[in-house]
Amino acid sequence: MTCSSDMSERTLREIYFPAFETAVKKAQPWTVMCSYNLINGEYSSENDNLLNKVLRDEWGFKGYVMSDWGAVNDRVKGLAAGLDLEMPSSGGLNDAKIVEAVKNGTLDEKVLDTAVKRILEQVYRYRDVKGGEHIFDRSADHKKAADIAKECMVLLKNDGALPLPHSNAKIAFIGAFAKDPRIQGGGSSHINTKNISNALDSAAKYSDVSYAEGYERESNDTNPALLEEAVQLAADSDVAVIFAGLPDSFESEGYDRQHMRMPDCQNELIDEICKVQENVIVVLHNGSPVEMPWNDKVSAVLEVYLCGEATGEATADILFGKANPCGKLAETIPMKLSDTPCYLTFPGDRHAEYNEGVFVGYRYYDKKEMAVRYPFGHGLSYTTFEYSDIKLSDTAVGDDDILTVNAVITNTGNCAGKEIVQLYVADKSGFAVRPEKELKDFIKIELQPGESKTVTFRLDKRAFSYYNEELGDWYAPNGKYDIMIASSSRDIRLTAEVTHKTAAKLPFVATENTVFGEFMDYAEGKATLDLLFSKVAKGLLGGDHFEPEAVRSMIGSMPLRQIRSFGGISDELLQQAVDMLNKDFGGFKAQM
Repeated sequence: MTCSSDMSERTLREIYFPAFETAVKKAQPWTVMCSYNLINGEYSSENDNLLNKVLRDEWGFKGYVMSDWGAVNDRVKGLAAGLDLEMPSSGGLNDAKIVEAVKNGTLDEKVLDTAVKRILEQVYRYRDVKGGEHIFDRSADHKKAADIAKECMVLLKNDGALPLPHSNAKIAFIGAFAKDPRIQGGGSSHINTKNISNALDSAAKYSDVSYAEGYERESNDTNPALLEEAVQLAADSDVAVIFAGLPDSFESEGYDRQHMRMPDCQNELIDEICKVQENVIVVLHNGSPVEMPWNDKVSAVLEVYLCGEATGEATADILFGKANPCGKLAETIPMKLSDTPCYLTFPGDRHAEYNEGVFVGYRYYDKKEMAVRYPFGHGLSYTTFEYSDIKLSDTAVGDDDILTVNAVITNTGNCAGKEIVQLYVADKSGFAVRPEKELKDFIKIELQPGESKTVTFRLDKRAFSYYNEELGDWYAPNGKYDIMIASSSRDIRLTAEVTHKTAAKLPFVATENTVFGEFMDYAEGKATLDLLFSKVAKGLLGGDHFEPEAVRSMIGSMPLRQIRSFGGISDELLQQAVDMLNKDFGGFKAQM
């Protein structure tokens, strides 16, 4: 709550803002909550740049901002910065501080009036919409929960083990989560629900399933008796489905995980069962990635995550093939914790240095060409999909153009399925340090066996841009870009090339430390080159005769100040050259 997340403006804009920006611009929520922490040394709850300039002025947010529970550091300063509502109440303590600040003139009363107005506007909106008929149907809601859960689960691996047979095969469900699933996170997100299904009971409609507990749900240590019972059941069965994951105590709000391992008792259980059973399926219940040292030993892995009250029946429906998995990973699963980009710097001492910058998640692993357990965007299906016929609406676009991208997706398998088609853009210009590729859009489609559909994406300037801190805006460099249609970040199916041409100019202010290469190819720099070239060449080459291209190659990375060492250049002449550059460029230059 008192740690500062320190990062560049570019990192904020490219990595951490977009999810909030999209929600605000497209959905216009009634309220936004600020976080506990500091950002670059300033509390989120009193950050005028975040709450007013970015959230309201840039993104057009019209609602009110409230604090997270107990996140207020300085109520008066926060109010002035755009924090409208404090949660929970301070028992009148901070209210009195606001009144005193208005009275002594340190807080403009208009700021208080604006905050009150924002809150009352939402109160009146609620009053206007709360009427009408509202139907509570627990059964219908539970079905919706099951449908949503089935859409979210991710089939990570399947060597033909799934779906399970409905025949007389001897199927063993092993692991406490089969009977008592972990369905949600802890802390303030925890809710009570009347109906919680489990996979063991839900599987009964498909097959006779045997069960062994295998481990104590909340323990890290192996229970020898439970382990022995589970291994024996697995040996006597045709297939063993192991329900594993993280206990409540391993992850929750309020503290960070210290490692990515599952409990030792569960890893040992999987290892021992793999020694006696060839057909092993692992079903994972966890809120965040785990290390999988047993991955190569098992036949299938289904990532259930924390899928709510209908987790059990949704899991059974997928395991037995009534439902076809269609989820994709919204994160990379690394091999181990030490592979992660922030391993050496997080959490820091009251300051979390985001030194990885924009290289977060798949952007980092791709740039490092690093092997991962499962890549971002990955997810299997019981059917197969073919990608074909990528088409671009144009081969070259500018800042104001929209590029339309089409591709055909065909279900080449034997059952209906859904595919999440992903579009990545790769900047090949080399103008700025950027990820190898970045996800820019995705779409989910449903296809019957043999059916084909055309998916369409529309890309504007933002899809080609990075945030240029000098410009203070998004900038799409000139050059070639690859448009990639993919099934995951490491399963690129189709690629087409487009050229982008920008009319935008970047800030340019010459100093003595400006290198020749920054201006020597521009018409605006010709006068300065004419003034300095011969003097530099004579000093460099020891005579009046020189080849211009030879000089250019030698001075491209040389700062202007260095030409003093070759003679013939006074301080006055150097300053004259700097002044000429600034006058001729006018503070901006176009990208070559």
